[in-house]
Amino acid sequence: MTGRNQVGPEADALDLGAVFRALADEHRRSVMTELAADHGDAERGCNSFALPISKQTQTHHFRVLREAGLIDEIDYGNRKGIRLRRADIERRFPGLLTLLDAESPGGHSSSPPG
Repeated sequence: MTGRNQVGPEADALDLGAVFRALADEHRRSVMTELAADHGDAERGCNSFALPISKQTQTHHFRVLREAGLIDEIDYGNRKGIRLRRADIERRFPGLLTLLDAESPGGHSSSPPG
């Protein structure tokens, strides 16, 4: 079944302030760290994220991420798919996904040399 893509802003219109506001929330940031860590950029279902919040609140968080231009949502009617806009983010904000990936539990974060 083909879904209807719910799109956010064009890549050139991604706004750093909107991105930072979206990432300021711990639940949205955890979604983004999971997506950044998956370099295959597979589409994921909304319920595949272990978020300790209601379905309504999850819907709100995914909408904020989409409106900031960080993800695409694909509406299949009875479910939604989520896909990271990796190429657009890397083009507009190089290194941002590397920082998020480093924050993930299996990320490549290391302590600063000292």
